[in-house]
Amino acid sequence: MNRSQMLTDVLLDKRAWHASTIDDATSWYYLLSTKCLFAFDTFIQNLRCHPQPITEIRIQKSLFDICTECLQPVVDTLNMGQGFAIVERIPVEQYTLEESQIIYWLIGQFLGHPFAQDIKGTLLYDVKDTGQSVTQGARFSVTKAESSFHIDNSFGNPVPDFVGLLCAKTAKSGGQNQLISAYSLHNELRERFSPDVLKTLYQPFYFDRRGQFKMGESPTSHNPIFQWNQVELTMRYMYYYIQVGHQQAERALAPDQEEALDILEMLLRRSDFHVEFSLQPGQILFTNNHWILHNRTQFEDYPNPKRRRHYVRLWLQRRMDSDETN
Repeated sequence: MNRSQMLTDVLLDKRAWHASTIDDATSWYYLLSTKCLFAFDTFIQNLRCHPQPITEIRIQKSLFDICTECLQPVVDTLNMGQGFAIVERIPVEQYTLEESQIIYWLIGQFLGHPFAQDIKGTLLYDVKDTGQSVTQGARFSVTKAESSFHIDNSFGNPVPDFVGLLCAKTAKSGGQNQLISAYSLHNELRERFSPDVLKTLYQPFYFDRRGQFKMGESPTSHNPIFQWNQVELTMRYMYYYIQVGHQQAERALAPDQEEALDILEMLLRRSDFHVEFSLQPGQILFTNNHWILHNRTQFEDYPNPKRRRHYVRLWLQRRMDSDETN
């Protein structure tokens, strides 16, 4: 991708939403049809007799076709709509956690191809507090701290096209999901601030890689915050990882970089830019990870380990029209 390319137009389609302009919250939810749920249940019943490791399971064409009617609108809204969708819902009370994850894994394969989320090759990633600290090198996903607005794998290549989050258990309190459209941020930066601010954000910054690198590789990556490929905007962002990345690279943020980041952080704090909601067990959030930034607020967990907040994450590369199912 040519890093000198910039999106110079103000985009005013459904992707550039604010809290006051986005469609009613009821439209964010996409129901799994009765026939799709029945097909998943039949699949699970068969697996109970013939178990397979979850990540070796591939969606069959017959199942793909049955669920197309209810899941294709999810793909459409991720690509050219509001950029996120809540799939309603896996009946987790009927299944074990592993069985619920199998259904989630199959739904994810309708949207795209799962790929590894860490150097260990993890495909289904547990998002829950492990008692670790971000300041000691942990990723926000394994802490209870507020994550701040970001995209997943902001420091890596490739950036996931879609991110999925299955809610298995909720926290005692807190842990709300918040989303922002990068198109709206980009429009605001273009219309309200000096052109130099956007120009700076299209230049590379250092990102801390959170230990996700092999021996001999750099602990930082070097990427612009905004990129435009004439089709889709990508916003790589995690403020804390940028701060730590520049420290590790021993490259102090330049005054124009600090100013641009301060403006971005100011916009991200504005409540008129974001929507907020809480997922319930069995619901799945999917986001376009190129231009939907997400945040999870700080939460308080239950003392009982069996009741603690637990989400399961998927990273997906888009399914192309030419892709075939079994």
